[in-house]
Amino acid sequence: MGFGWTRHGDGKHLAPGEVVRPDERLTWPRMVGFGAQHVVAMFGATFVFPLVMGLDPNVAIMMSGVATILFLLMVKGRVPSYLGTSASFVGGVLAIRAIFGGDTAGVDAIVTGAILVAGLVLALAGLAVHLLGVQIIHRIFPPVVTGAVVMLIGFGLAYVVADVYWPQDQWMALVTMLITFVVVVAFKGFVGRVGILIGLVVGYALSWGADRVFGQVPAYDDGTLNIPAHFRVDFAKVGDAPWVGLPDFHLPDFRASAVLLVLPALIALIAENIGHVKAVGEMTGTDVDPYVGRAIAADGVATVVTSAVGGSPTTTYAENIGVMAATKVYSTAAYYIAGVIAILFGLSPKFGALVSATPSGVLGGVTVILYGMIGLLGAKIWIENRVDFADPVNMVPIGAGVILAIGPVKHLISGDFRLEGIALGTIVVVGGYHLLRAIAGPPRPLPAAREATGEEAAG
Repeated sequence: MGFGWTRHGDGKHLAPGEVVRPDERLTWPRMVGFGAQHVVAMFGATFVFPLVMGLDPNVAIMMSGVATILFLLMVKGRVPSYLGTSASFVGGVLAIRAIFGGDTAGVDAIVTGAILVAGLVLALAGLAVHLLGVQIIHRIFPPVVTGAVVMLIGFGLAYVVADVYWPQDQWMALVTMLITFVVVVAFKGFVGRVGILIGLVVGYALSWGADRVFGQVPAYDDGTLNIPAHFRVDFAKVGDAPWVGLPDFHLPDFRASAVLLVLPALIALIAENIGHVKAVGEMTGTDVDPYVGRAIAADGVATVVTSAVGGSPTTTYAENIGVMAATKVYSTAAYYIAGVIAILFGLSPKFGALVSATPSGVLGGVTVILYGMIGLLGAKIWIENRVDFADPVNMVPIGAGVILAIGPVKHLISGDFRLEGIALGTIVVVGGYHLLRAIAGPPRPLPAAREATGEEAAG
């Protein structure tokens, strides 16, 4: 599909039960609004995870726009998705820094070199899926597994809300969440469909006002988290940032030992991409199986391109799938617009600083909705495929994997390398399911009485 989107209806309204398909659009001003909402949805994680990995967030923001446009071209516009910074590499990157000498320019190059090679391997894996057929995916990732992966991707991010965003300003997080609830449900048409963006903007404005009326947020200390008193909005970096400028690019450096530390993340990335593509297919009611291989390969190629200039690894973003679930607008036009906006962010440090000044409490109020919606999409996959959880082969590894992701549980592999959270949960779900299925044998047909109630086994 090229760039010719057909207008949905009058371009302004959606009837109950209608959706805007990937090859459709609403009026262009409305599509700009949806594109902006996608940028807001991805911005927090795409900005924060590079900081955690010691990489330049401005490069990450700019290259996420490039990666998204590249992804859409490679999947022929059939899979609407945004490519932001992947969290799956955090453990491996921190291990590389521990081994090679911390946060220096030289180690930055080694990190991005390892990520680039991992991107090549991911692209080859996607090519294999594309050539061998999606049947191989169905065997490796049956509905019980894909539903679990989607669920743990959403619920596995709960700790970000609980430990990072919400404690920064509990009351503003709660208020932002409630405002978003009301806007999404009470308002029809365009206003309701950009409710997440409206909730964030209103929360941002309320935070700025609360700083002037109530002063600083009181210190938070529950014995585990110790957050000092602070203002909700800090514009210091906005004033110092230039209006126009390039981020700091750098070339990669290749070390075999560093590559080995990040390769395990590909297991989670492949499953994550499949889960996201399946979720998009479920939401749009279209068969996207022929594009699963393309999506995996596109993510790999995008990671190669971004890391070649010092950017972060990419993945399809759960946050943006949550936005689509809330808005019912799946148009790829919104993602092209989001990609262009992200590139412009990268070229405007001041605007990037303004968005990055979004209060953490406000992000908590918004992300708690987005992450929860993604988790429930996993349950939707189970329901629609009639997964039988009376079968312990389905129940046991899936339950364990979801809990490991939600924890997030950390598993030390060696002195410098560990698996945790979503990556660990994904490996347990996929590996555990196939191990137990090999032991138990193929699922047996259920009695006719249970089949009549729609409880036949799946997976």
